[in-house]
Amino acid sequence: MAEGPPARREQGAGGLPVRNGVAASFVAIPADCRRGLLDFLLERFPAVDGATWIARIARGEVLDERNNVMRADTPCRPNTKVFYYRELDAETPIPFEETILHQDAHLLVVDKPHFLPVVPSGRFLQETLLVRLRRKTGLMDLTPIHRLDRETAGVMLFSHNPATRGIYQSLFQQRAIVKEYEALAGTLRGVTFPLTYRSRMVDGTPFFRMREAPGEANSETVITPLEQRGEHVLYRLEPLTGRKHQLRLHMASLGIPIVNDAFYPDALPCKGDDLSAPLKLLARSLRFTDPLDGAARHFTSLRQL
Repeated sequence: MAEGPPARREQGAGGLPVRNGVAASFVAIPADCRRGLLDFLLERFPAVDGATWIARIARGEVLDERNNVMRADTPCRPNTKVFYYRELDAETPIPFEETILHQDAHLLVVDKPHFLPVVPSGRFLQETLLVRLRRKTGLMDLTPIHRLDRETAGVMLFSHNPATRGIYQSLFQQRAIVKEYEALAGTLRGVTFPLTYRSRMVDGTPFFRMREAPGEANSETVITPLEQRGEHVLYRLEPLTGRKHQLRLHMASLGIPIVNDAFYPDALPCKGDDLSAPLKLLARSLRFTDPLDGAARHFTSLRQL
C-alpha cells in the first residue's frame, strides 16, 4: 500500500496527536467535490484499498477541520481538509544510525547518515530522520529548519521550540549560516583554486533533477581541494546559495561528478534498497552566531567519507 506525499502539519493536525513519531497528514477537498468521504478518498488514493480507509474511519482517525470524526458516508465539504495518519504495509529498514550532537531549549543538532530521508515521503515513513528523532527524544514539535538530500550525510539543524523557530529559519534566508561540505570526486585540472563556480539553476527532467540554463546566476559554490585520495580528490565545498542539488549539479557541470551520484550528470536506474554505494557527499559543518544569545555556534560531523 502506498500513498502519495500529501501536505503535513507537524503536530496536532486535525486534532490528531503525533503517533509513534508520525504527525497527521491532510488532503484538500476540491471545490467541485460532491461525493461521500470514502468515495473521495478511494479516488484520490487509488493505491489504498477501501478496507484500509474503512478501518481508519472506524478507529476515529479521519477528522475534518472542526475535529469532527468523519464517517464513510459523510458528505465532503468543498475547499476543506481531511486529516488522517499515513501508513505503509512494509518499509525497508535503513541500518545506519543518526547521532545527536547538541540539544538545548531551542535546537536539536544531528549527524545524519547516508540513505536516511529527513521527512516522510513516498515509501519512507518510520525510516526517516524526523520520525526517528521524535521517537528517540519525545520532542513532538521537532521540525527540520533546512534540508539535506536522502543521499547526503552530515550536520542538520532541527527546531523543537515553535516560539523561536522562525528566528533560526531566518538565518538560512539571510545566508547568515556558514555551511561547509566535503565531497569525493575526480581531479579538476587547469583551474586556480579556490574556484568560485556560478550558474543559473532551474527545474530539470525528470522532475527530481535540476539543470543549468542561460541567464543570470542564482547559485554559487566555492570549491577547494583538500587532499588526493588515489584517483580521486577530497574537496571542500562552500555553498553561498542553497539551491536544490546545487553541489551535485555544480560538480557534474565541471566534469567531476561526485562519486556514486545516481542523478548527475545522468539519472541512473533506481537502486531501490541497495545501500552499498553511498554518495560521497558530507555536510561537514555549520557555523553561525546564535540570534538569541550572541554565542558562536559551530557543529561538526563525526563522519568520514
